[in-house]
Amino acid sequence: MSSGLSQKLKRAASKPAGKKSAEGNDDPSKSPYFSPRKTRNKIKIEYEKPSTVPPKKKSLTDKIPAETKQEISPKNSTKRSSTSQEEHSDKADIKNSKWEPANWQEIIANLKIMRKSIPAPVDTMGCHKCSDESADEKTQRFHKLIALMLSSQTKDQVTFDAMNRLKSRGLTPQNVITWKASELEDILKPVSFYKNKARFIQKTAQILIDQYDGDIPNTPEYLMKLPGVGPKMAHICMNTAWNVISGIGVDVHVHRICNRLKWVRKPTKQPEDTRVNLESWLPSEHWSEVNALLVGFGQTICAPINPKCEICLNNQICPSATLSKSKRSAK
Repeated sequence: MSSGLSQKLKRAASKPAGKKSAEGNDDPSKSPYFSPRKTRNKIKIEYEKPSTVPPKKKSLTDKIPAETKQEISPKNSTKRSSTSQEEHSDKADIKNSKWEPANWQEIIANLKIMRKSIPAPVDTMGCHKCSDESADEKTQRFHKLIALMLSSQTKDQVTFDAMNRLKSRGLTPQNVITWKASELEDILKPVSFYKNKARFIQKTAQILIDQYDGDIPNTPEYLMKLPGVGPKMAHICMNTAWNVISGIGVDVHVHRICNRLKWVRKPTKQPEDTRVNLESWLPSEHWSEVNALLVGFGQTICAPINPKCEICLNNQICPSATLSKSKRSAK
């Protein structure tokens, strides 16, 4: 049987399609042993004569899919741009928020009471007390700027004494640029980083003569362009020298106490981050006083080590108070 089937298949395959066989069978393609023949649509292939100009090589950016293609720039600039955009976004989010810490009005009221009761070094020897009141206004502004430049990581007493030595020599931009660097360094000792600060002061004096007619800049942006002047100094200088409130001056005391009081939405590592947080919720009418309040409070009661929580009027509402449970319940 299998041999007969094989012969039939051979005969069917040898005959033209569409004609009946001599035995009366239909077209072999319609046999149960065959599947219908598949046909394909004819595709017209158009031939293009190759150009004599060689194709342009693809660049690196051409190989990147369009949906993921980005501008390629140096790593450092890309990182800085992306970081600055994120920081700007974070600061904008903070400023637009309506968050505020608990009990802050009561805390400020208590701070004022404590500051009046216990004098602090900043009250009598702070930068606002370092200028020569008998000098003209331009010179007084210069004195306040120099005192702020010296105050970084330096106790008020040391800054105050150094300013007295400078004033006794005639502290003006015109005189400062004539002093030898070693001479100025000797005057500044024992101010912290006195060599760097001596260099910054002489460079600043020259800039003020060349660009500001011997006066100091009247905006925080231009103040911060001076050597050794940061945001804290610029905002305090605007307040004390120009009587303009441009922002809150945040030093180590303000930074520390704001974190202890939870006056920041989350712990901050840098004073500038603390300033942004503080300005986001504290009403502007308190900006001019908060620096002196917290600096003096930090010098007398809320010290970096072993704060005197037992005498603090805020020890029942301060999140960081170190009172024992018995003392808390007794009050």
